Amino acid sequence: MEEKNYEGKNTLWQKIKENVIEFLKFAFIAVIIVLPIRMFIAQPFIVSGLSMFPTFNDGEYLIIDELSYNLGSINRNDVVVFHYPNDKKKYFIKRIIGLPNETIIINNGEVTIKNKEFPEGFKLEQNYIKEKFSTTSTYTTGPDDYFVMGDNRNYSSDSRAWGTLNKKFLVGRAFLRLLPLNNISYLPGKIK
Repeated sequence: MEEKNYEGKNTLWQKIKENVIEFLKFAFIAVIIVLPIRMFIAQPFIVSGLSMFPTFNDGEYLIIDELSYNLGSINRNDVVVFHYPNDKKKYFIKRIIGLPNETIIINNGEVTIKNKEFPEGFKLEQNYIKEKFSTTSTYTTGPDDYFVMGDNRNYSSDSRAWGTLNKKFLVGRAFLRLLPLNNISYLPGKIK
């Protein structure tokens, strides 16, 4: 009678079992490292729409810095990603124009900011604006509120339409532009 060789099958199953265990260990370690980074430090964002054109085009891939706003200050002209206050499932990208406790006066596209430091106001430099816009109105921010606008002012749903943005809705600032490859940049949209 012929003997069957089961030793080869046991060795194969043992190798598969070892590989599966190694893969699970690797996946567990990757999750332990990546998950906190994704939740608290940085996250990807894809620009949708043209409200920030020409600074950002539809489909550009960004990395959003979440950590700096938890540790530091939020600055005028930062490009930020936030939860849209009227639908928290949606994300918007805009530029911070007004800081807390300020009056923002827009007169035929000119933006004047009045605050404690400049009670008479100062004109906001907007060299990133490529088209004239004709908004004329006055807005006031509260102690935790920001006034945000898209760079493509004629095609942007922003604080002019739905009011000031409370700090609790901020996700973070645009930190890296990764795509398209010919336009990779650090702090994209930063005014020089």
